[in-house]
Amino acid sequence: MESNLRRIYNPIQKDYVTFLKTADETNGECTLVEVELAAGGGVGLHYHKTYAEKFDCISGELKVQLGKVVHTLNSGATATAQANINHRFFNTSKDTCTFRVELRPASKGFERSLQIGYGLARDGQTKKNGFPKDKLALAWLFDISESNLPGWMSLFEGILRRQSKKAIAKGLDKELTEKYVQF
Repeated sequence: MESNLRRIYNPIQKDYVTFLKTADETNGECTLVEVELAAGGGVGLHYHKTYAEKFDCISGELKVQLGKVVHTLNSGATATAQANINHRFFNTSKDTCTFRVELRPASKGFERSLQIGYGLARDGQTKKNGFPKDKLALAWLFDISESNLPGWMSLFEGILRRQSKKAIAKGLDKELTEKYVQF
């Protein structure tokens, strides 16, 4: 498979993600992606129950928050968010930073959520914050990425999980997968 087919772009976030290893290719051992994170980019605080995320900085400066501690990673530095640890990553510099994220074990849902989320952004189907305009799509993507919200925000998870079931009942999962998942 050509590598450019495995590189996706989000015009809202101005980020690129290249899939280096997928769940299928590693028999579920790991997912490995390379991210080009735009200045000011990043994700909010969350955690995963089923996989750990290892961040390896390749170039630039990446901030990774693990629990309450923010780590500044430069080229060659790593940080790992074990399962059930609140974490986020972000770029406070004025330059793009490049890093790799390895999920262990692999997560097909994570892989699909990136492809679909970036596809929706390319097609103008997201808000300015990058979230899908369709609330059912948002809930389903949250669910398949196996993301969880920390603290008081976890109160919203039950709503999101119920909305995800509605998305599946309507066939939205199949529609989005068919349209955006390339590998």
